[in-house]
Amino acid sequence: MTKFHVHLISDATGETLTALANAAITQFEVVESSQHLWPMVRNKQQLDDVVANLKNSPGVVLFTLVQKDLRDHLVSSCRMLRIPCVLVLDPVLRTLAAYFGVESKDQPGRQHVPDADYFNRIDAMDFAFAHDDGQGTPALAEADVVLVGVSRTSKTPTCVYLANRGVRAANVPRVPGQPLPEELAVLGSPAIDPLIVGLTASPDRLIQIRRNRLLELKETPNTPYTDAYQVRTEVKDARQVFARNDWPLIDVTRRSIEETAAKILALLERRRETGP
Repeated sequence: MTKFHVHLISDATGETLTALANAAITQFEVVESSQHLWPMVRNKQQLDDVVANLKNSPGVVLFTLVQKDLRDHLVSSCRMLRIPCVLVLDPVLRTLAAYFGVESKDQPGRQHVPDADYFNRIDAMDFAFAHDDGQGTPALAEADVVLVGVSRTSKTPTCVYLANRGVRAANVPRVPGQPLPEELAVLGSPAIDPLIVGLTASPDRLIQIRRNRLLELKETPNTPYTDAYQVRTEVKDARQVFARNDWPLIDVTRRSIEETAAKILALLERRRETGP
């Protein structure tokens, strides 16, 4: 079975684009595809980085870009590289059929048939719940991603979102005055170990979220948990830990869960492309 590269380029999270690509590619039973998702592409520099990867792994390009100058630049670059480039509003199936050299099955709903990817997502979801908030630390080496951050940096929902994409994600809280699990310290081989990502947010945003959470629980909102000095110290300490371990850092202050997950998926993709 021949393996083809399919590049998905989006100026958003790429969820719609990924769903469309999966719906189309599953129509070709004799084709094995390697998908590369490039989300949040919003300027020429980011697009040039993607184009550089197209040169190394040429294949079909599917994209959703709002800015006309970015669209024109991508189309022009793909024309120079002599690879198919499709705006998803165009007939995707017709282009893929021409590229793969086989006819599609034209069967609706094939992407919903349970397959290996489906069971991988179920396994990833079980893994996320079993390794939430510092649970199951002896098995951290089995994760694809480990998220580390202070309380209320959206670690759990991000892990659940990643699990829905088939990514085995665990999360570990950074608790003031307590050391991180020893298992994190021994994850020293990037070739086989999980990607560790630090999550942070602005102290003001964390204070607001924590106070709202305490009010929901009918508890007093004025505690060390929401104290301005304490929260700033937590954030500063966590950033120092991330920097000391050379872990990539994502500020979730103005990011949705989908945007944070998209950034993590991009980091995973880059790691697969470039190696440790």
